[in-house]
Amino acid sequence: MGRHLHFDCFSGISGDMILGALVSAGLPWADLVSGLNRLKLSGYTLRKRTVHRGALHAVKVDVLIKQGFHRPLTLSRIRRIIIGSTLPDLVKTRSLSVFDRLADAEGLAHQVPAKDVHFHEVGVVDSFIDVVGGILGCYLLNVTRATSSPINVGAGSIQMSHGRIPVPGPAVTALAKGIPVYSDGPRHELATPTGVALVRTLASEFGPLPVMRSLAVGHGAGDRNPEDWPNVLRVFLQDDSAPEIYRTERIMQIETNLDDLNPQIYEYVMEQLFELGAVDVALVPVVMKKSRPGVLLTCLTPKEQTSAVLEILFQETPTLGVRLQEVTRQVLPRRIVPIAIQGGTVRMKVADLGAGWDKAAPEYIDCQSIARRSGRPLKTVMEEALRIYRQTARKKLRGRA
Repeated sequence: MGRHLHFDCFSGISGDMILGALVSAGLPWADLVSGLNRLKLSGYTLRKRTVHRGALHAVKVDVLIKQGFHRPLTLSRIRRIIIGSTLPDLVKTRSLSVFDRLADAEGLAHQVPAKDVHFHEVGVVDSFIDVVGGILGCYLLNVTRATSSPINVGAGSIQMSHGRIPVPGPAVTALAKGIPVYSDGPRHELATPTGVALVRTLASEFGPLPVMRSLAVGHGAGDRNPEDWPNVLRVFLQDDSAPEIYRTERIMQIETNLDDLNPQIYEYVMEQLFELGAVDVALVPVVMKKSRPGVLLTCLTPKEQTSAVLEILFQETPTLGVRLQEVTRQVLPRRIVPIAIQGGTVRMKVADLGAGWDKAAPEYIDCQSIARRSGRPLKTVMEEALRIYRQTARKKLRGRA
């Protein structure tokens, strides 16, 4: 029986906050330290301490770098260290997936190919340990499903080498594409690239706190301690019993009829809605009054994104009114399974059908990234990911027989 972990990112997220929250929620410290020793790295020590952040008690985990161990780690060296370690294969695969995601984000932010990225956030050992430690911690806690709240990215501005820029920074902006984020609290950056890359790799869904019977609640502290603001990451952990075949949730359905919109604009509107966190957007041809051909635009979105979706529809389309209704939908339990293929790691979205059956689909963005880097056809990359997943699943099934 696995466990469900929910990240409550009301004060952002970072690698050390994840480590602290997992330890606070019951991750045995000795197991974390001994597990990270399997990386065969020297020159650092881990330290944990209990701190106050606002009115909350939290665990702060620090990676203390010894003298002479400050030089950056290249992505190729990070790969060699992880692959050459004795960590479990799942921890290796997911850790590499985080670094691939970070490389793509840094490349987009700085307009360079991912292979030419000079890492800042993951280029030093403490962030490297944060990444592997976060993945390993979830593995040791037997987390088989993770979800996350929308991420508070902070407010204000930050100083970069080229000058001052607004929060969030370029890498976090790239990593946050397609997931719900918002700005609140003190004028600091609250979400780091490492933290966002980790939660994007681990979490299969983003939304409000689901109904949970918490086994434990953990608080992981960030470095900053602003006045009157608890700068912590909160996690909820529960045992997942035998899952229901279907899971029921409430969601907003927003519709409008359009017959006078330039067809070129539809793609842009859909992109805007998905970036806000829409679950689905559909365009259906309809016949409207006076037999005019038109399009029915339907958007499914979490309730908290309703106002933002309305703003996009009223600004970007000619509509003067929309229809809103809260609907119930039933969804299959789903999980993310990272698969290593030629050229990188692909996250497989796996839905459980019950009785040992499932259906799987490769994450399009992962396959697109590999196709662009390698020059291979996208269709070939997607087919390879599905084939390797099926082979791996059959081997596991034979192993249990």
